[in-house]
Amino acid sequence: MAKIVQTAGRNALGEFAPEFAHFNDDVLFGENWNNEDIDLKTRSIITVVALMAQGITDSSLKFHLQNAKDHGVTQKEITAIITHVAFYAGWPNGWAVFNLAKEVWDVEEKEK
Repeated sequence: MAKIVQTAGRNALGEFAPEFAHFNDDVLFGENWNNEDIDLKTRSIITVVALMAQGITDSSLKFHLQNAKDHGVTQKEITAIITHVAFYAGWPNGWAVFNLAKEVWDVEEKEK
């Protein structure tokens, strides 16, 4: 597995909130995301579901949807995941996540 390296925290908040940037880049992504006890595809799905369940449908969720796609989650899988979770996390959350997912997965793309 290629090591995940994140610098978004330092780039966005490094001078203003250096400790938060450290936790984001070095702990959350550096240690947690590089822990091999859960594969990256599963970890990506869990993250999307957790954000959806909280109603977080901003750019952070779009980042994690792209991350899920990059780690092998197909358009068919993400639609099934979002539909399933919408029953538990709220139908409006499902709609919001589908709108973001459509920006990440091009419906014209051929699935592998």
